[in-house]
Parts: sequence; C-alpha cells; structure tokens
Amino acid sequence: MASGGVSVASLWTEVNRCGQNGDYTRALKALTKILHENRDDVTALHCKVVCLIQNGSFKEALNVMNTYSKVLGSEVVFEKAYCEYRLNRVESSLKTIESAPEQTDKLKELYGQVLYRLERYSECKTIYTDLIRNSQDEYEEERKTNLAAVVAAMSQWEKAQMEDLGLPESTYELCYNAACALIGQGKLTEALNKLQLYNQVIKLKPSDVGLLAVTANNIITINKDQNVFDSKKKVKLTNAEGVEYKLAKKQLQAIDFNKALLAMYTNQADQCRKLSSSLQAQNPGHPRPVLIQVAQLCREKQHSRAIELLQQFSDQNPESASGIKLTMAQLYLVQGHVTKACDVLRSIEEFKHKPGMVSALVTMYSHEEDIDSAIDVFKQAIEHYLSEQPGSATHLALVREAANFKLKYGRKKEAISDLEQLWKQNTKDIHTLAQLISAYSLVDTDKAKSLSKHLPSADTMSFNVDVDELENSHGATYVRKKAAKVVGENLPKEQGHGEIKKKRKKKKGKLPKNYDPKTTPDPERWLPMKERSYYRGKKKGKKKEQIGKGTQGATAGASAELDASKTASSPPTSPRPGSASGSSTAPASSVVPPRQQKPSSSGATRKKAPQKKKKGGKGGW
Repeated sequence: MASGGVSVASLWTEVNRCGQNGDYTRALKALTKILHENRDDVTALHCKVVCLIQNGSFKEALNVMNTYSKVLGSEVVFEKAYCEYRLNRVESSLKTIESAPEQTDKLKELYGQVLYRLERYSECKTIYTDLIRNSQDEYEEERKTNLAAVVAAMSQWEKAQMEDLGLPESTYELCYNAACALIGQGKLTEALNKLQLYNQVIKLKPSDVGLLAVTANNIITINKDQNVFDSKKKVKLTNAEGVEYKLAKKQLQAIDFNKALLAMYTNQADQCRKLSSSLQAQNPGHPRPVLIQVAQLCREKQHSRAIELLQQFSDQNPESASGIKLTMAQLYLVQGHVTKACDVLRSIEEFKHKPGMVSALVTMYSHEEDIDSAIDVFKQAIEHYLSEQPGSATHLALVREAANFKLKYGRKKEAISDLEQLWKQNTKDIHTLAQLISAYSLVDTDKAKSLSKHLPSADTMSFNVDVDELENSHGATYVRKKAAKVVGENLPKEQGHGEIKKKRKKKKGKLPKNYDPKTTPDPERWLPMKERSYYRGKKKGKKKEQIGKGTQGATAGASAELDASKTASSPPTSPRPGSASGSSTAPASSVVPPRQQKPSSSGATRKKAPQKKKKGGKGGW
C-alpha cells in the first residue's frame, strides 16, 4: 500500500491512463508517489524520464538519469542522448550514442540527426539510406525528407556530385530540398521552377524560426542593393531566439555576410566595418569578410588602403589568394596603374597560363607599349603547355597568336620559331608557310627560297572561274567598270599632231557699274580702307563732340567745370571752333554736381533708364 491508503497498483493504473491521454503532468505526480515507496524502481524512473521529456523538461530529465545512472544503466541510452541533443550538447550526444551496446533503429534515427548537426553529411547519408532500405513504418516520408536535406547540403556546401536517389517531390519539404540540390549543381532555372514564393511563406507566419530566418535571408539576397528598407525589416527575422540551433554553420555564416553587406548598402560604414571585422576574426582564412571591408573602403574612395588590406590577406593566406589578387588587379586598373595590375595577375599561378589571362595580359602590355613583356607572357604560356599538353588545341592556338603578334609588331626574327613549329604540325597549311617565307625573306633569303619550293604551283592553285562573270554576278559586292567608248575614238590621228586636250572656256569677269576704261584703276583698291595711304579717318560731327562723358544727367557745362585743366589756375585756352566768341565758362562755385542715385531700401541697386536726347539745347540730355 502507498501512503494515504492508495495502492501502488492503482497508481500505475493512473500513470497508464494519463499516458494514453497525454496528461504527463498528472502522470508525474503518480510516479512521484510510486518512487516515494520505492526510489530505485527502474520502471518508475524510466517512466518519469519519459514524462519529463514529453513536457520539454530536458535538463530535469537528464539530472534524473545522471543521479540514477547505476540503477538505470543502459536502459535510458536513447533518452539521455536525445536530451543532450535537444540541449544543443551535440558532441556529448554523439559520444552517448556511440557508447550504446546496441544500435537500435531509434538510436540510428537520432544518430543521423546528430551527424547532420555536426555537418558530417557523408556519414549521415549512409545512415538514412540504410534506414530507408530496412524499415517499413509511418515515418518513411520523414526519413526521405531528411535524406533530401543531406543531399542538398552536400551539393551546396561540399560541391559533391550526387547520384539520383529517386526521391519523390510529393511534399513541400521534399520539393524545397530538391531545389536546393539543383542550386548547388548550378541548375538555377530548374531550381526556380520548384521554389515557393518566399513572401507568401512569411505572410503565413510559420512558427519555425529556422524556416523564417532562411526565407528572410533569401529575400535579402534577391533584393541585393535594391529595396533596402524591405531588407532591413527582413533581417530582424534572422535574429530570432534559437536560430543558431536550427541552422547549419554555413547558413549562419551566410546570414552574417548578408548583414554586413546590407550595412554597407545602407551607408552604415561603422556597422559594416564592425560586422566584417567580427566575421574575419571568426573565419580568418575566408576571403569574403576582407572583400566586404575592401568594398566599403572603395565606396569611401580609399583605394590605396583597400589594396594594402588585400595585399596583407594575400600574404597571410596564399592558398585562398586567387580571388583577392584579381580584386587587387582591378583596383590597380581603376587607379590607372596598368603595369602593377599585370604584375599581380602574373603572380596567380593557377590562372596565369590560361588563354583568357594571356589575352588580358597581352592587351594591357600592348596598351602600355611594352611589347617585350607581352612576348614574354606568350613565351611562358607556350612553354607551360609544351610540357603539360603538347600539341593540344590550346597549345597550338597560343603559338599561332604569338606568331601573329610578333609579325604585327615587326618581330619577324622572333616569329620564325613559332611559325616553324606550326608548319611542322601541319605541312599543308599554306597560310603558315607563306608567313614563314615572308619572315625568312628578311633574315635568310636562301632559306626563304628553299621553303618557297613547298608552295603549290600556279596550275594547282588556278580555278576554272570566269572572273568577269563572277564580278558581274548578282552577289558581287564590287563590279569593275569598263571604260566608255568615245565617238571618233578609232579615227586615225593626223601626223605630227598629238592628242588635243579640250580647253575649258573662261567666263568674262563682271566690271563695276562706274567703271571708266580711260582712268587708271586705284592700285590700293584691294586693301581695306583703313590700310590705304590716303585714308584720313572719319570726320567727327559737331554735336558728337559736345556730348558730355560724365555721369547720367550731367551737362556739357558741368563736365567742363569739373575738368581740372579748365579751372582759374589753368592758362586760358582758345575757344573751340564753332562756339560763340564771347562765351565763357561759369565759375566753379555756381556749379552743382549731379547727385548719385541712392540705393533702394531693399538693398538692390536700381538703374535709371537712359533718357532720350533732346532735340533742342546744346549738348544736354
């Protein structure tokens, strides 16, 4: 009998009834009473752990298992590993599973989840494939969903080539994982046809914080530098509590990168630097945080500082410096330092012999008129392919381009070796042979003559083609014009007379209307009037001389009075011609000078309109 007069059997009946109804809280009360009677009851302890797990009390359940570990033994291996997994103690959960004496199906299910969280996708794929093959129950679709997620992760983050596992796409989860796998394979168009509309997913407000974070991050990626206000709203969804336990490290890393980029696009320079520096500290060998910092510096026109940062990262991480050096070369080109850009590009070992890189380097060196360096680029690339892929299409194409380049810039002596190499590969190539003969003609004429023997004869090169018919055909772009026959062309010419050219009849020039043939023309008539010897200038009118040159409204008399040369101290002057003999200037004291216009109250200077000249009066306005 239990305390209070209730039998243990009735308590177990209560536990069973509550378990079937899902009332685990009442079941725990009954189990507590049972354990009060027998604290080492293994079944009661096991049931208590299960009830605590069902209520989400994982720490309390783990404490019970650790306290009664000797009593419970291996009975609760699965429950212990599951509690550790839910408490995000993934490494501890893995050790617990691997220490189990027997790997049951439910342990394998949990093992697959743990391996996925640890990003050990290859092992995880093996576990789920085995479970799907050897189990037949209602959880088959869930296992296929998990396997599809593993395949998508391997395709996206490990760039693994995956075989077709024949997984269906009957649910949204399976379809989504299939689309993610296609994205990893670069099949973006096919992936686009499978994906849902992200904005509609967010409007549904799902409870899964991981799903919301991934969806919001993808919308931010689609927006890029556009619609930044919408992106700022969406980025809040990626900061929800518990997101770090729902997503993989690669996903969390991608979200952090997008946060830094969004800060840059919204002109939050300090925030961008702070986030990118934190990312670089967490991922010291990853080039993306450095590239974000460089992009921010370029937006601030600090190209020199950006190049220093790139050079520093390149020196510290040579294994991942290819993309960094390409960015550095681009910045040098922006600053106009073409030679420095070429030096950086030639230091990238994995790219410097690629045909595209060779073409870019030759173009830049040619722009700088550094033909020797351009030829050296060709030389190194040809030597590389001669040792790695001799006779390949890329090798011969580089040799031909090098020969054409040398011939273009007059380096025929240097082009001979390339042309000989090409001709040896194909002795029927007449074009290459002709180039080789042309080059030898300036260096070794005997060699040129000996090579010319290999040219085909004129008979073998002739074609039974009517040239006139070909030129006059419908598709001809140029038609040779025949000279027109002249009347009398075939008449015999008189002896002693050559061909008489037809003279052009000259027209008589027009004479001026007042031309007098009896008078001698003016020898200076071709000169401008002002440059002729007899030019005396224009006569000044009387009224014009009397117009005053003072301020507006001043009279001629006032101007004369203000002239210092006409004061009493100055010697008397003779009267001007045309003026009255008895007139004299008025005394200076009687003259009132004109007042200047006062500025208006608004502060702006106003001008008086010029007055018309009066008909009457002498020199007045």
